This record gives sequence, structure tokens and C-alpha cells, in this order.
Amino acid sequence: MMKRPVDKITAVLLILILLVAAVSVAHAGVGGGIEAKEKVDLKQLMTWTLVFLAGLGTIFGFGLAFAAKRFSVKVDPRVEQVLDVLAHAHCGACGYAGCEQYAEAVVKNPEVAPNLCIPAGAGGAEAVALITGKKAEVMERIFSRIMCQGAYSTSERRFNYEGIQDCRAAVLAGGGDKSCIYGCLGFGTCVRVCPFNAMSMSEDRLPVVDLDKCTGCRKCEAACPKKVIEVLPSSKAVLVACHSKDKGGDTRKKCQTGCIACGICVKVCPFDAPKIDQNLSRIDLDKCRVCGLCVTKCPTKAIVDFIPVRGKAFVTDKCIGCQSCKKICPVSASSGEAKQKHIIDQSRCIGCGLCTAKCPVQAIDGTFNAAEVFRLALEKKRKTAA
Repeated sequence: MMKRPVDKITAVLLILILLVAAVSVAHAGVGGGIEAKEKVDLKQLMTWTLVFLAGLGTIFGFGLAFAAKRFSVKVDPRVEQVLDVLAHAHCGACGYAGCEQYAEAVVKNPEVAPNLCIPAGAGGAEAVALITGKKAEVMERIFSRIMCQGAYSTSERRFNYEGIQDCRAAVLAGGGDKSCIYGCLGFGTCVRVCPFNAMSMSEDRLPVVDLDKCTGCRKCEAACPKKVIEVLPSSKAVLVACHSKDKGGDTRKKCQTGCIACGICVKVCPFDAPKIDQNLSRIDLDKCRVCGLCVTKCPTKAIVDFIPVRGKAFVTDKCIGCQSCKKICPVSASSGEAKQKHIIDQSRCIGCGLCTAKCPVQAIDGTFNAAEVFRLALEKKRKTAA
């Protein structure tokens, strides 16, 4: 085990210094009555000075050695090893005050997971797991999501704010200059607090997240005074990007892209994921299957699809003509006769992936969820075979 001296060594040093000072004071003025010499023996003076300093150094040396041994704290060497593989971003994403605190916790506490250092990535998690003897489970990446689309050109202002260009400062001026009191103020506080340069401001004064750099450390989420930034799993890619709780008519007056609680998303969702609460639609992320159907129906485009490109479905030769895809397709893109290979109209397909998930023989490919559907089907077959 390694040993680390604590601050008590400083106390011992101070005591030694005070003792030397006390001896000096006690002897101050001694020999004052002796007649001064006209000449000083420099050789003798230097000799006694060196002897004095050597003796003093020896005393301090023994004192330090004793204090280091007496007041040392045992440290598990694995803590230093874990520290070496962490990102040292001190971002707080792990839930601890700093990297050293997390390193000590993950070594000493068997319940602390080895994959909490998000900036270190999967490689860091595996290294920590190897050092601590724990199992490294793969964590889904999390990102900062901007839950407001009220850009400068699409939202109204109550007054012209000319103060410090900081969202927190602007809030002190009557809650900010934006007509919608729930919306992003657009002064870039989140950009300045991001330790990974993962955020920038668009020309229309809305934050933009670089998903390649974002680690989900939550610093921007904590800094936003309007709470329009949420850190969410990457798989939850269909969200209502609005926090306004105003009535629909008031929201329309203040913002062109705000949720007006029309309820269309509730009606079209095949999984009952959206729900209207306090004049705002919220999507239950546990129920949502990221089909994006609500995105295509939202009249104000308040619902955002964070999947940039949705691949369209196509039918493979595995098709048995069961017509499951035809029955579930919300846009009538699938067609075909029973027991015959079906086809999907690419001009109609919205890439929702519902047919891919419903097909009993995994004969539909091309959608965003195809790989996951095929993987789960294969695992099910293996378990059945076993």
C-alpha cells in the first residue's frame, strides 16, 4: 500500500520552528557585557555556522521522517492507476466532485460502477473495470438536447435588452427579453461553460450541440437559467422541443415553433407515448419507439426528430406475404397480395420502422431500427434453441 503524508506534517514543522525561535530569544543579549573583538575569525564563524545548519537540518530531517511515518494515510495504489485512465475533465458527469473523488469511490465501494467517467469513453470504462476487478457494462451515450426552437427570427421580444450578454444576467432583467418566459434567451451561457467545446451559437441565436464532442457532463444543463437544456440518451431521438406552458393562442403569438397542445401527436401515436399536460405535449420516453410519425403531423414543428436521415424500408426475399407490414403502415406505403412478396412505395415511406419491428421473419430492412430488431430476433432464437 502507498502512504501519503497529511497536513499534520506542517504542524510538526511549525513546532520545530517555534522551538528554534524560542531558543534564539532565550539567548538573545547573552554575552552583552563581553568586550567586542576588533577582528572576527571568519573561518571559525563559517565552521560554527555550517555545524549549526547541519544540526538544524538533521533535527528537521528526523522530524519530517517521524511525522511522515506517524501521520501518514494508507492509499490503495489502484486509486492512482484509475486516475491515470480517467479523462481529468472534472466535469462532474460521474456524480462526484472531481476525478480523484471518483477514483477513490470506484476502488473502495463495490457498488460504484466503473463506467461513470463519460468523457473517458468505453476504453476508459474497460480500463477502470480491469483495475478494480468489476464488470464494465456498455452505457448508452447521452447528449445535451436543446428543448427550444424559438430562434431570434421566429420568436417575439418584450423589450430590447442591452445588458451583459449572459443568460443568467438577462434573467435578472425581468426574466429576460423574450416574450415566451420559458424559452432560450440565446446569449450563449451554455457555450461558455462547456468544457469540451461541444456547443456553439447559431446565427439565429440558438445553441447547437456537436454530438461528436458532447459527453453529457450536464454543465450546460445546470447553467441554463431557463432549463431548456436536457441531457438524454441518444436513442431518445424524438422529442417535443418546447417548454412553454402557455395556452395555444398565447404561444402562437410569441413563437412560431412552440407547442400549442393541439393533441394531434396524441391521436397519431401508435404507442400512446405523447400526453398533454399543462398546455404542453410531453413524450413518455419509455413508451416512445422513435417512429417519428408525430413529427410529420405536428402543425408547428415543435416535435423534433434528432435522427438526421431516416432510411426507408425495403422488403427482402425472406418475405412470406403475411401482410403484417401492410396492416401497420401508417402511410399505406406497403402493398402486396397474401403469401406473395410485398413491396414498399419509397415515395410514401417515412422510415418509421414500424413494419421492420412487426415483421415476424425479419424480412424488412433499411430502417433506422433494423439492426436492433435483427439482433433481438437472433438472441431470441438462441435462447429458444438452448
